[in-house]
Amino acid sequence: MSFGTGTDALARLAEERVDHRFKGLPPDAEGLTVGELTAQRRNLFSDGFATPVLALSAERLEHNLALMETYTERHGLAFAPHGKTSMAPQLFRRQVEHGAWGITLAVPHQVRVARAFGTRRIFLANELVDAPALRWIAAELERDAEFRFLCYVDSVRGVELMDAALKGSSRPVDVVVELAAGEGARTGVRTEAECAAVADAVAGAAGTLRLVGVAGYEGEVPRADPDRVHAYLRRLVALAVDFDKAGRFAGTDEIVVSAGGSAWFDAVADVFAEIPALSLPVLKLLRSGAYVSHDDGRYREVTPFNRVPEEGALEPAFRLWAQIVSRPSAEQAFANAGKRDAAYDLDLPFAQVIRRDGTERPATGVSVTGLSDQHAWLATTPEADVQVGDWVGLGLSHPCTSFDKWQLIPVAEADGTVVDYVRTFF
Repeated sequence: MSFGTGTDALARLAEERVDHRFKGLPPDAEGLTVGELTAQRRNLFSDGFATPVLALSAERLEHNLALMETYTERHGLAFAPHGKTSMAPQLFRRQVEHGAWGITLAVPHQVRVARAFGTRRIFLANELVDAPALRWIAAELERDAEFRFLCYVDSVRGVELMDAALKGSSRPVDVVVELAAGEGARTGVRTEAECAAVADAVAGAAGTLRLVGVAGYEGEVPRADPDRVHAYLRRLVALAVDFDKAGRFAGTDEIVVSAGGSAWFDAVADVFAEIPALSLPVLKLLRSGAYVSHDDGRYREVTPFNRVPEEGALEPAFRLWAQIVSRPSAEQAFANAGKRDAAYDLDLPFAQVIRRDGTERPATGVSVTGLSDQHAWLATTPEADVQVGDWVGLGLSHPCTSFDKWQLIPVAEADGTVVDYVRTFF
């Protein structure tokens, strides 16, 4: 299990009081605990929720969790989904219950959140050189013998800083050398020779660091296409093979090879299936995170399931509900959700449905053309039937910048019954 004593912390989320901090919740729920509000099973559309309100589909959320569980099992992959997508410990728990090895994170604050809720296996997909954070990690490793923590190293200088901060630690920090996805890509070591130099530096810090594998992020491959992505991933595997032949993984009981964003995990499955037998068991660790909610934009377009439809399909689980507050002309309307509420860094929201008097229909002739801080600009064609007071359901693009705008998100069944509330910690 990769969850520990955080069960109590998760349970205490239900004791939190509903108040002004949480957008979209019914005003008359003020003072109830989240657990009490959940037990009321209110309807999103008829029981006092105020727009704008973001909701997760209960059915689609469960579908996505189950689909990636079976996908990773079928391909022999361990799974550490990237938790920075949701920063929701309740979803971390459900991901682990659906077979995840652990959770991937990006910065020390996120690790602290995950640890507060009992996550016992964490892959930090970043080099960590902040001395106070490293000392805190060392203390967590000493406090909890079952805590497993791994992070990137991508420079000799970084190794030196880590070693200096961790002097005197009782357990070494496990690290993986990050291989860059190419020139001009994001982080990571650019050449295999430089990777060897970083590995040598880790070996020289044997009391504080332990080299356990290699990792990278194929989503940063320049001009990515299937051939370039496969070629990069084969470089990553070859690096692991070369390190193993050189005896660089002495002192560990398994070799970690890790990659995988949300756009190319089919390529990761293909190439990781080719990993030859090494001197130790191999943990083939996939890190895709956006799957948990999927979306109606960027990830709907790039999901690998478009290339392998026989393996299933993710379903967009988010919908942002806003209300039409102005209809100044036949060509224009305004809804009361804007940049504070909706992801907009990759695509604008998509007008999907209109609700009026309990009836829902397609948002024909309605499109979002822009966002202000608190307004969505809607263009309306002659066939659009939109009135002030209507609710408009918006699809979103990019889960990572949807979750972060909401602290408490209703989880609603298809008929609108709210069965849970997901708390986020950004």
